[in-house]
Amino acid sequence: MTIAGWLTIVLFAVILTAVAIPFGSYLANVYSGKRVLLTPIFAGPERFLYKILRVDPGREQDWKAYAKSLIVFSLAGWLLLYLILRTQDAFFVPHSLNPLGFESAPWNVTFSTVSSFTTNTNWQYYSGETTMSYLSQMIGLTVQNWLSAGIGIVVAVALVRGIIGRSGKSIGNFWQDLVRTILYVLAPLSVIGAIVLVSQGVIANFSNYLTVHTVSGLTQTIAMGPVASQEAIKMLGTNGGGFFNVNSAHPFENPSGFTNFFQMLLILAIPASLTYTYGRIVGNRRQGWAIFSAMLILLGPETDPFWAAAAGFVMGIGMGFCNTTFIVAIQTSVGWHERGIGTGSQMFMRMLGMAVGAAIFGAIINYGVDRQLPGAGGLVNRMLDPATRDTLGADMLARLGDAVGLAAHGAFIAALVIAALTLMATLFLPARLSPTRTPV
Repeated sequence: MTIAGWLTIVLFAVILTAVAIPFGSYLANVYSGKRVLLTPIFAGPERFLYKILRVDPGREQDWKAYAKSLIVFSLAGWLLLYLILRTQDAFFVPHSLNPLGFESAPWNVTFSTVSSFTTNTNWQYYSGETTMSYLSQMIGLTVQNWLSAGIGIVVAVALVRGIIGRSGKSIGNFWQDLVRTILYVLAPLSVIGAIVLVSQGVIANFSNYLTVHTVSGLTQTIAMGPVASQEAIKMLGTNGGGFFNVNSAHPFENPSGFTNFFQMLLILAIPASLTYTYGRIVGNRRQGWAIFSAMLILLGPETDPFWAAAAGFVMGIGMGFCNTTFIVAIQTSVGWHERGIGTGSQMFMRMLGMAVGAAIFGAIINYGVDRQLPGAGGLVNRMLDPATRDTLGADMLARLGDAVGLAAHGAFIAALVIAALTLMATLFLPARLSPTRTPV
């Protein structure tokens, strides 16, 4: 790496650290309900949103109520986004919001897109500039970039509250956390980020696609659209789905070295600051700095293997402590004569999930690939092997890539169903022990 490259990395780390401290303190004040710089501007809209949602922000929620609110809100967002994407070519959609007359994507692509954007995974199995209308990009995908990112942030904050909580009866109010996240965190940063990006050449318009003549005498279509507003929240929320198929590799999303540097800061500003927020809320800033340092060490793809191994060792210790905590929690929730059964059941189910889970999802993907391309199982292994990949040919590689992508849809759907069933099962856990089941 060149000296300029090392200096860029050092500069990025310094700026990121400098941003994390004041912004982390700001986030701690936001989620502690304290008055902040933007309170005079957003206090009124905040109260208005509470009235619309018919929620009492002062009413605390336990983890079950918090999770229930999150699921209901996410499900409503999922249904609305699915409806928007499936009707983007409907008669009531203005021509200016779908100037090229894009038809709606197939149901399975729409299902995958909606599920990924709602869960903030944002797997983009489509080409944005040739599939999505301006309406779908703005009202559908961009709004979910806001909401799913907000949900991810409030879950992190609720986790911190659960860590420091003593009674376990309250981890905050989901609706208050989400409203304050959107108004006090994402909204101002998105506006500032979009203005900066527009000033540097990121496009933001509702123009028809341009047709130009190249120097070779051929014609080329150049996509237009409201890119800057989606790009800002895409980066802030660490969302993967961009306006264009190649995302920030497209010059209309990322036109210069400065915008590339700026977008990297947008991606990491909130995650880095949340580590400092964690230290502020738990009352031990050294814990926050420890998490921040681990994240910073693992930041680059050229990280020395020693540091990666050291971080893995530390994370392994953390997972070990978590496993011990789970076992102790199970043992203290049952009577003395049932602790052996409880401990054995926990260890058995953990091992069963590790063994059977991989086999189930692998079988689902293999079945999906074989359904798309019968007898192509061996070809997939050749595709994944760099030594034999080039022997398959471009056409077969494209077909195999599509088959694996469609097969992965089934695996994601299965994971979603299992996660939903598991969460539903936890809601039936008793809130407290009955008098006859008091631990001894």
